[in-house]
Amino acid sequence: MPEALAFYRVVACGQQGEIPATLDVAVVDKHCAEMHTRYQRFQDKYVTPARAFFSELRPVGLPPRVVYPFGGGDLVSALVTFPDATEITTISLEHAGDPTRLATLSRGALRDSLGEFRAAVHGLLTNNDSTSENMRKLERGGVPGQLSFHLTGAAALGYVPVALRFFSLDEDGAVRYLTQQEIDALQAVRAKRKKGSWVDTDFSAAYTNMELTLRRASDPAAPLVVHRHFAANLANNGFRGSALERHLVAKGPVVAMTKAASYLLWSDSFAGIRDYLASSLTWMASDATGIPTRHAKRAGLVQTTYGRFAGAFLPDAPVSVNATMVQLWASQPRRKLAFRYGYPDSERNVHLMITERSPKGPPKGLP
Repeated sequence: MPEALAFYRVVACGQQGEIPATLDVAVVDKHCAEMHTRYQRFQDKYVTPARAFFSELRPVGLPPRVVYPFGGGDLVSALVTFPDATEITTISLEHAGDPTRLATLSRGALRDSLGEFRAAVHGLLTNNDSTSENMRKLERGGVPGQLSFHLTGAAALGYVPVALRFFSLDEDGAVRYLTQQEIDALQAVRAKRKKGSWVDTDFSAAYTNMELTLRRASDPAAPLVVHRHFAANLANNGFRGSALERHLVAKGPVVAMTKAASYLLWSDSFAGIRDYLASSLTWMASDATGIPTRHAKRAGLVQTTYGRFAGAFLPDAPVSVNATMVQLWASQPRRKLAFRYGYPDSERNVHLMITERSPKGPPKGLP
């Protein structure tokens, strides 16, 4: 836990925790001055309008469990979209990261590492999502991306870490926390990339999956939020039949979200995670990278659109799905959207989609 508070204070510039005596305070102060400016801009452009939007839209009685596939580094959006959640699961190709290196950084290494972090977190605090390139860069070094980004999201919204643990999954999907003895035994085993085009880490495999427990600084009596981040490849051959799939299914009904997800849910190569979402979600927020219309209808889901969508932001998105998503937006009244939620469309328009369970269930006779 001391390492989590050190990251929270030094990297995320939270209001609690101490700067380790081994680190240069002037470097940290300069970094935090810039971060606080970014936090204020982030509040104005995203947090305030998004909170107001979702507070009017969310139904009462939603499950308190959030599942956010392809959600690397973006705990903050889950907290904004679902502020009453008590359990948040993010899944991406990136590993949690080694929390022990920060306090060992020299002045120059600390300055460079914090500079790289600010460059990488720029997308999260301006566009409300992070690029794959930025995520890959922070799979190595003294300031790993997932731990840093998630704590940054917590700090931006006034949450404080109270526990940090690392874990694996048993075959039945149950969480098994690593003991310190197990973590020590894995120090020489490097965490490997979860996808061929990604990068290997330079830290231990023990730091692959993390559980971060948070509390609201303004309300210590409020329920704690348990955030688990999984490093996993969600393509069919990695997800279907996996311990992660069993873990997610065991949650029962959930709320969900995804954004800036490279249109992976449009591809049958990710049918496993798409089918899981379609069968388990009660209510989901996404940009157009969410569940395609055909699959939503088959599962008895209805979709409501906001903003404008004239086509996919990425040119290599599946053409047939792109056409149906354009038609979905065109078929509904134009509803205003005052903030960016994931990708813009091909014409730089902001857009958003709510997918929810229809009380009528799946239509009869749909193939």
